[in-house]
Amino acid sequence: MLTVDRLDCGYGDAPVLHDVSLSLAPGEVLCLLGRNGAGKTTTLKAIMGLVRPRSGHIRLDDRELTTLPAYQIPRLGVAYVPQGRGLFPFLTVDENLRMGLLVKGRGEESLAWIFDAFPVLRERRAQRAGTLSGGEQQMLATARALCADPRYLLMDEPTEGLMPILVETLLETIRMLKRRQVGVLLVEQRLDVAFKVADSLALMENGRIQYQGAAGGLTAEAEVVQRVLGVRRSGS
Repeated sequence: MLTVDRLDCGYGDAPVLHDVSLSLAPGEVLCLLGRNGAGKTTTLKAIMGLVRPRSGHIRLDDRELTTLPAYQIPRLGVAYVPQGRGLFPFLTVDENLRMGLLVKGRGEESLAWIFDAFPVLRERRAQRAGTLSGGEQQMLATARALCADPRYLLMDEPTEGLMPILVETLLETIRMLKRRQVGVLLVEQRLDVAFKVADSLALMENGRIQYQGAAGGLTAEAEVVQRVLGVRRSGS
């Protein structure tokens, strides 16, 4: 279980997260929704050790993560696909994937299932990452994170800028990870995307969790959805 417990976090003197608590089980897809500036990305960065909490706890099973250097967290089984993808644009697809393998010192044989999941990357192995399409770059960023064989995957707005057909491809990848018992924490702004793939939802507003629970529970939270996301839940 990956657990965030009463987390307070910020940058310098500016507080961002206030008493944030989340939990993610193996094979669960939890979608964290909110508008720009709500604190979603900061939550992911805190889990990855890139931003230090002021108080609270982040635990992987019984292991406290808040005291660890950032480089150790992927080795423990938590991978991160940042917004903007964070690829090495002048390296090839193959070289980017090998960077992912270095996290746990895995060999090239570990790429077999990656290429089965993303066959287009096998075709593009010798191509520079910066020359790929937006959808292919998102596939590569996800595949590179999966090279570390994570138990949990954090994804920051992976559907941003993608055509609908590529969004569906990405969502099928998330469903595949669920079948492999990988827990996925998905940051999104789009409620329609969340309802297609998420087991549970969390709504964030001004650094606070306003709702967390099953997707179906939002039917009774129409006012919160309208305020936090600026959309009305159909049928409510």
